[in-house]
Amino acid sequence: MFQRYKSVPLIMRIIVGIIIGAILGLTVPSWTFINLFGDLFVGALKAIAPLLVFMLILSAISKYESGAKNHFSSVVLLYAGATLIAALAAVGASYIFKIHLIFPQATKIAAKAPQDLGSVISNLLTSAVSNPIAAIVNASYLTILFWGLVIGFGLRHAHKGTKQVIADFAQTIERAAQFIIEFAPFGIVGLLHNSIATTGLSGIARYGQLVLLLVGTMAFTYLVVYSAMVFLMTHQNPFPLVFWTLKVSGVPAFFTRSSAVNIPINLQACADLGLNEKSYAVSIALGGTANSGGAAITVSIMTLAAANTLGLHVSFPLALLLCILSAVSATGSSGIAGGSLLLIPMAASLFGISNDIAMQVVAIGFIIGVIQDSVETAVNSASDLLFTATAEYHDLMKEGHPVDISAAIKRANHQRAQVTDKDAQAPAAADLTE
Repeated sequence: MFQRYKSVPLIMRIIVGIIIGAILGLTVPSWTFINLFGDLFVGALKAIAPLLVFMLILSAISKYESGAKNHFSSVVLLYAGATLIAALAAVGASYIFKIHLIFPQATKIAAKAPQDLGSVISNLLTSAVSNPIAAIVNASYLTILFWGLVIGFGLRHAHKGTKQVIADFAQTIERAAQFIIEFAPFGIVGLLHNSIATTGLSGIARYGQLVLLLVGTMAFTYLVVYSAMVFLMTHQNPFPLVFWTLKVSGVPAFFTRSSAVNIPINLQACADLGLNEKSYAVSIALGGTANSGGAAITVSIMTLAAANTLGLHVSFPLALLLCILSAVSATGSSGIAGGSLLLIPMAASLFGISNDIAMQVVAIGFIIGVIQDSVETAVNSASDLLFTATAEYHDLMKEGHPVDISAAIKRANHQRAQVTDKDAQAPAAADLTE
């Protein structure tokens, strides 16, 4: 039965989960036991994600070979450039479409955010070198990234058998994460039921303009800005790859709302494209924590919306500083749902906005998070896959090797179809044997 269940594409299963969750949320909102499916799904994702990221980085770096064709520099350049450009696009959109917020009354958020540029840089550096065990327990992804890189480089000199044990353990954690993701439709039923039963459809509609600006800016950034970056790097039509990465990576990430737990899906997609494993094993794990264009957009737009609401004038130099700050802080944001929202008070402090007001903006972020955070995660995760492929294609073409992106996507689709067919035929073969 499980093989038959897996034979249905994950996207189709997710769509069915959305429909069922919406119907149950509207018709039987009092059935709170349905929310348990969502709680179990999110809890499992949060539990496995930190260990998954740490082990994947550890395994990938331990097998890193100096001078090997791993396209690492091109990937890092794309990640950093895309995050900064995304922040610039968000500021531009905020200047064109000025949004005014309705602040909730008596909002309380029991969390403290950094208040200035110096403190955010200090927090990034000090948190990076904190206890790695505590980082895995508390899902501190910047710390996990730092210690994964350090310990991984140390393991480069370890015995080959030791490296293989680590690689086997990383693959085991990856398979466990993939198993959890297979149950995403059930989790979505619980999450959607809880959201609709708690806030109702009107709860999101109150902030419709803000949602439209956030989603519109993210869509423009991915479909136009990122596509232009791919074209400049490959000199080929970028849209087949852009839309393929959205379908394969963006859609699952939209519902899991975690770039970290979407890593196994991106790794499989890279394998289907025939990319270099020594490259994507590092870049995908790195992107799950460091490539956060969607987070930069969220921080910039919601901060400027707060400034507009309070009637504050934002000069161009200050807006440019906000872009840089948003890009830097987004790189250290958490890889789980809602990880970018607590960066807003730090950005808001640039304009003298009090922490009380900023935390009300954070509360609005949680209200619209069912859409905002889902789209943000889809952009972040899909761009990990997009830029990993683009970096490799660019370097191959630079070395004189011919690359046909459309043909690579066709081969990837064929490979994925074969896997689906194999899963569909497995139960029939078992029944025949019996």
